[in-house]
Amino acid sequence: MKSKVNKNPLDGITPQRALYPVVIGICVVCYLFYKDFNPSVFSDIRFTVWSFFWLFMAVLCMFGRDIGYIIRIRILSDNKLTWLQSFRIIMLWEFTSAVTPSAVGGTSVAILYVHKEGIGLGKSSAMVLLTSFLDEIYFILMFPLLIAIVGVDTLFDLTSSSSVATKGFAIFAVVGYTLKFTYVCILSYGLFVNPRGIKWLILKVFKLRPLKRWYSDASRVGTDIIASSEELKHKRFKFWSQTFAATFLSWSSRYLVANALILAFFSVSDQFVLFARQLVMWIMMLIMPTPGGSGFAEYIFTDYCSDLITVSLEQQVGAALLIASLWRVITYYPYLFIGAIILPRWLKRNFRKSKV
Repeated sequence: MKSKVNKNPLDGITPQRALYPVVIGICVVCYLFYKDFNPSVFSDIRFTVWSFFWLFMAVLCMFGRDIGYIIRIRILSDNKLTWLQSFRIIMLWEFTSAVTPSAVGGTSVAILYVHKEGIGLGKSSAMVLLTSFLDEIYFILMFPLLIAIVGVDTLFDLTSSSSVATKGFAIFAVVGYTLKFTYVCILSYGLFVNPRGIKWLILKVFKLRPLKRWYSDASRVGTDIIASSEELKHKRFKFWSQTFAATFLSWSSRYLVANALILAFFSVSDQFVLFARQLVMWIMMLIMPTPGGSGFAEYIFTDYCSDLITVSLEQQVGAALLIASLWRVITYYPYLFIGAIILPRWLKRNFRKSKV
């Protein structure tokens, strides 16, 4: 008989699930290549020293993304997590995000990843909630700022010749932003104003018949969240500045990858607009049901950013499709590979089978 304590709650998240987003992404890319690709795009590509330099910069930006996350999770743990533990948590977190729908992400199981590295359950819950809060604050602040700088028409290409799909991107972005803003308001209230409200909500959920067996544990988690909330209220300015700086490094590095990739083979008409549109893309991906936004991410990058690549009009979609494929190879698929290696060992160490 398996021990309930050692029962693996991550049975549904396995390395094999990495195949689903890969298949979805490949199918969409193949369809887009078949439908829109222009072979002349390849004839104009030249590998130069600058090509390799910008490809290296693209990879470096991805390291910046991960380094920011690792630094932040370690700061949030009050340096109780080692650098290796922080790396492991972030890689597992990214893997889970990559194999679950964008709207779900890896947050739901991130608490377990942090807890199993030696952090109390309540503290782990507060840490994950705070990372979510910092991420959403980045979007909440940057989206209106970029609109003010770039302009709505430029950001969404709202011209009379724009396709219906392109104009629909603005609706997707507004819906995604509204969801994020609402979530931040609720989370801010729970973390900094009324943490007892979060505990009340947790207990209501765990009163449901399928979850009743964990009611007492949920009560302890709620109590720990209240204690952690009190701790957060007394954090100094240095703590908040460091965690937000790490958040800014992570997300900004993520968006600069595409800028570097395009410069490796082509040129960009407006680097800042490209950066801004990627932030909008990420907001739109929030409501996509596919794992890690697979398929949608490739499509939207090709359709939404192609006009910023300075090639002939008939080559724009093909060039954007090439960059979109490379972009996903660098920013998405490595986490599937790394997670598939780390997850089995992590599960074996933390959920060993035992008899009772």
